[in-house]
Amino acid sequence: MGQADSPLHVGIALEGAGWHPGAWREPDARPAELFSARYWTDLVEQAEHGLADFVTFEDSFSPQPAQGSEREGWQAQQVRGRLDAVLIAARVAPVTSAIGLIPTVIATHTEPFHISKAIATLDYVSTGRAGVRVRVSGRPDEARHFGRRSFPGQAGVGADAAELLAEAADYIEVTRRLWDSWEDDAEIRDVATGRFIDRDKLHYIDFDGHWFNVKGPSITPRPPQGQPLVCALGHGPAAYELIGRSADVGFVTPRDQAEASAIVASVRAAQAAAGRADERLPVLADLLVYLDDEPSAATARRARLDDAAGREYAGDALAFTGTPAQLADLLTDWRTAGLSGFRLRPAALPHDLTQVTDGLLAELRRRGLIPDAYRGGTLRERFGLPRPASRYAAA
Repeated sequence: MGQADSPLHVGIALEGAGWHPGAWREPDARPAELFSARYWTDLVEQAEHGLADFVTFEDSFSPQPAQGSEREGWQAQQVRGRLDAVLIAARVAPVTSAIGLIPTVIATHTEPFHISKAIATLDYVSTGRAGVRVRVSGRPDEARHFGRRSFPGQAGVGADAAELLAEAADYIEVTRRLWDSWEDDAEIRDVATGRFIDRDKLHYIDFDGHWFNVKGPSITPRPPQGQPLVCALGHGPAAYELIGRSADVGFVTPRDQAEASAIVASVRAAQAAAGRADERLPVLADLLVYLDDEPSAATARRARLDDAAGREYAGDALAFTGTPAQLADLLTDWRTAGLSGFRLRPAALPHDLTQVTDGLLAELRRRGLIPDAYRGGTLRERFGLPRPASRYAAA
């Protein structure tokens, strides 16, 4: 089956009350519940009801939004505070059954040993539906939370982007080796002999690099997927190189179909340079969406959100304003650029999420672009990715 014949992958990026900073003031918003488990399980259950392939959970070590100066980051009329993305995913996992769960982790200020253990645990709790989106941060204010390193200049990744992304590549490599450090059949659990584990099937990873020196092995058995899905969001050549070299799935932010084609080509070139040309590597485009039954209603609501926030919101992804059917037309056009699917960012929750699940996804099913039921028991299977063998297992 070729790219044009393959089902589109559609995921939903969840962020607070929605991606627009004025979303918490909408009539149907639930600002009093943003820090409750029920709020997040309701959103993910709705996404699963609509048959979205996955949800991602945003995270950072700075106040929302991450754009702008530190002073602007503390505007009192915007949502402040967030829950831990990995813990949200772990809470949601037992009350869902099919949708993929992909929390964000910040590689710059966390340790791969801890994250490998956390995401392996999520894979067990979700029975093979876990992924992780790896981010970097060059923000001086975030670095000061930890006190182990500092970054000069204005908030943002800035000139250190290439170095931070190279560090993230090693971070991913260490994490993957730790997932592999237990062979699949390392646990014997033989009551008669008293042997719970075959020690010969646990392996030191002995990673010795510029940023990490990790002996291993992990203390968590190999995850159900072998390797949970590793994702990364890319905005430029260094990030495309990280996706091509280290990720299972890439998220990108093209502004039009031509740019989407150029970005996909850059990722494929990086993938080939990393010796992965024969591997499947889905590339999905991010879109911020304002959806309504009529185009005029979507435009009016976007203006209302900007008025509530006191400014026009402009994120890193293209903003689409219109109806679900119009968005379906755009997705159909853009897929010819080589995209495998899309990660949609609802501007306001739950309104735009409902428009995606009940409007867009239903329309895509009618057009035969996405399946009418979940396929594949694990998240890797849904993306058509094989379950890798442990690199340390004997042939």
